[in-house]
Amino acid sequence: MPVFKPFRGVRPHPDYISKFPTQPLDNFTQEEINKKATEDSSYIQMIKPYACSKSKDVDRNLRKVRSNYEEMLAENKLLQDASSYYLYQQILPNKTVFRGLLGLANVEDFWNGKIKKHESTLTYKKEKLAHYLEKVSLQAEPVLLTYQANSKIELLMNHEEKNVPVVNYTDDEGVKHKVWRIDNRLKLQQFKEVIDQIDSFYVADGHHRIGSAALYAQKYKDKNKRHTGNESYNFVYSFIVSNQSIKINDYNRIIKDLNGLSDSEFLQKISENFLIHEKNDTAYYPSQKFHISMYLGGKFYSLHVKHNLRDLDQGLDNVDHHLLDKYILNPLLGIEDYEEENSKMAFLKGTSSIEGIMALKEKVDSGEFAVGFGIYPVSFSDITKLGNQNLKMPPKCTYIEPKLITALIMYDMD
Repeated sequence: MPVFKPFRGVRPHPDYISKFPTQPLDNFTQEEINKKATEDSSYIQMIKPYACSKSKDVDRNLRKVRSNYEEMLAENKLLQDASSYYLYQQILPNKTVFRGLLGLANVEDFWNGKIKKHESTLTYKKEKLAHYLEKVSLQAEPVLLTYQANSKIELLMNHEEKNVPVVNYTDDEGVKHKVWRIDNRLKLQQFKEVIDQIDSFYVADGHHRIGSAALYAQKYKDKNKRHTGNESYNFVYSFIVSNQSIKINDYNRIIKDLNGLSDSEFLQKISENFLIHEKNDTAYYPSQKFHISMYLGGKFYSLHVKHNLRDLDQGLDNVDHHLLDKYILNPLLGIEDYEEENSKMAFLKGTSSIEGIMALKEKVDSGEFAVGFGIYPVSFSDITKLGNQNLKMPPKCTYIEPKLITALIMYDMD
């Protein structure tokens, strides 16, 4: 079974809980980040030397981030707990509830396959994040891991929710956040015993974060001749949730040009492997697996993967993102290297509804992109089957909720 252990979490003092945590930086434009960095005692202000500085001395900027963090600890704006698990619950404005446990997963379980991944990653992103960890020694955004639901874990969490949370606030987007700290020795043992019954974790969100933690750990492991596996660098801050407490949305693609093809030529080539149904101006959200939505030249199309191309053995040819790559993006549009995705392609988070498709349409109608593809969401079953077979989808195939805020609880590796 994979390791999942308690840790000494660092959290904002109650006086700062409404202002310190933040949405992930990827959610903001640079202009928005610069503005938020002026807000006193916020996480973004703490990392301002890294997030906003125009200086090219990255290491100096990162050292300043660490210094800012230590100052906030000394001023008691941040508090460090005794070793604990944390029960974390999100309640969305539509009353959807997500909950799970915050703790530390072992990087070695990621290497040995007890923590299974289902997506490929971008090397440059992992290297950049690993360098950040090396200089700042702080993990502020957990990796989202999922597992097959376990009734005993649910029961323990139900009992814990009867206590008073240490964090209880509603953010600017109307999401309520509750955190219960579990530090009683008996309770810790009870949670450990049921968590130890989990055979595998599956990376739901945060492939790059766990990949960067693995890079960082490998570097220090190679330097440490007395490595035991219990070192702080050997763990990654994680949020474990059952498959019953996640929602998997679509993750769509928008492409900048047709690689020299006209619209009619492109459609003709697609028809070799897909049945094409023209929807005109009626927005189309894929109704099932092997159905892909396409927006091209002001019209919507439904693309149905031909039956002889579908993999009955549940391999990668059972995944629409892979089939899109295999029969359209790679051979027709010349997109083969996801490391270069910014030059030809962008990713667009979906909503499991027509709203995500309309966002795709808006991007294409702007003229910046030539064609967009809306893809039916990957299932939890697909994630586990691919993980168990050690097969990886292309990057950014799953947009999974809950989306965690940054710096609600942090892991200090020093």
